[in-house]
Amino acid sequence: MESKYSSIVVNQDEINSPNLFEDMGDFVVKFWGVRGSVPTPGKDTVRYGGNTSCLEMEIAGKRLIFDGGTGMRELGEDLMQEIPVEAYIFFTHYHWDHIQGFPLFTPAFTPGNCFHIYGAIPPEGKSMKQHFIDRVLHYNSPVPIKGMQADLRFYELQHGQKMRLHGIEIETGSLNHPNTAMGYRVTWKGRSAVYCSDTEHFPDGLDESVVNLARNADVLIYDAMYTDDEYHNPKSSKVGWGHSTWQEAIKVAEVAGVKRIVIFHHEPTHSDDFMDQIAEKVKAVCPQAVMAREGLILPVGI
Repeated sequence: MESKYSSIVVNQDEINSPNLFEDMGDFVVKFWGVRGSVPTPGKDTVRYGGNTSCLEMEIAGKRLIFDGGTGMRELGEDLMQEIPVEAYIFFTHYHWDHIQGFPLFTPAFTPGNCFHIYGAIPPEGKSMKQHFIDRVLHYNSPVPIKGMQADLRFYELQHGQKMRLHGIEIETGSLNHPNTAMGYRVTWKGRSAVYCSDTEHFPDGLDESVVNLARNADVLIYDAMYTDDEYHNPKSSKVGWGHSTWQEAIKVAEVAGVKRIVIFHHEPTHSDDFMDQIAEKVKAVCPQAVMAREGLILPVGI
């Protein structure tokens, strides 16, 4: 049996326990959506989950949320048990699978809540607030913008920037993705978790930006959407699509000295059974690796 500080999946009753995070340490990552490109509900994705990218870091009582895919809706329902809520939301980029959950994020419609929203400086010269309204709270949203009654505060970040939030260190880096994306390194008391999704490796070597962000990290959450065979398949090549493979994830982890790699942003067509096959191959070459699943709670540096 694994110790309670190993990577584990807990049921909803345990997630709702007020002592859970205290038992697991003061720095944990919770996965609310782990799928890439498009939500994939159904009988073939029950074990790993079909919601798109959203994860949460609980650090010394502070909540940091990364991306707003459809997993964000369920995160919002969980947060409604603790209102008023103050949290910090970081976006890698604004493709649909990373923003679709925000218009259905219930806490944003609740007066008294406060969300600090961070993202890259908009390329078209708009403010971060206007960029967010145009890209996320646009006319495709099912709810009028005026319904957002929480206090939403916007902040612009540059690639390569370093900042601090209540003693938490945050460093950003460029990712190789169409229309660009931003990776994040989060450090607390010498322990680091790195989030790099969406990104594609380079054919002539590792991405130095990713390697730098991931240097000696306790946890690296990496876009490993494809297998090498899928990526290089001449009939359906994924080269240039902006995503990487689990084989490249392990290479990055080894070069950067990462303690634990998390395989993330799963391909929509990968069923639970296919994911199990990938998991076996990953574990065979990297026993400390973790396959991201909805509901996974991962302690950092314990």
